[in-house]
Amino acid sequence: MLFFLSAMDVILKKKFIYFKDYKAKCAVGKRGIISKKVEGDKCTPRGRFKFKYIFYRKERVKKIRSKLKIIPIKKNYGWCDDTKSKSYNKFVKFPFKGSAERFHIKENVYDIIVVIDYNVSPIKKKKGSAIFLHVAKKNYEPTLGCIALSKKDLKRLLSMISKRTFIKIL
Repeated sequence: MLFFLSAMDVILKKKFIYFKDYKAKCAVGKRGIISKKVEGDKCTPRGRFKFKYIFYRKERVKKIRSKLKIIPIKKNYGWCDDTKSKSYNKFVKFPFKGSAERFHIKENVYDIIVVIDYNVSPIKKKKGSAIFLHVAKKNYEPTLGCIALSKKDLKRLLSMISKRTFIKIL
């Protein structure tokens, strides 16, 4: 696979995010970064992906500045991770019959969720779902495949990127 770097790329390398002159620590999947991702492998997919849009908890996050579309999270919002569902790797609303991650949770990791354009066009079953850029846990604990930054760093990065920005995961 060939990837092209541009000035519009956010680079993820060795648990750090780089964008222009900005550098921030991040967490990745518990089992590292992999080229052939599958559902449930706890790996972050290697590649170059667009940022789609942002979900956020408006009662917990004040003022997000971004050129991406910003959507307030409602209590019934989630993302399907059920490989048998027609809604696999798509936004869903609860009640939902299949398996799906809820966005409205007690922890603050989903206070800001940036949807990454991984396995969405076309969607391939079992290739991995719900790959987001979100808020890191304390001590940057590994994720189940997402990329996680501190809330402060995530807000700062969102203020700098646009719809033309890609994330390149090395």
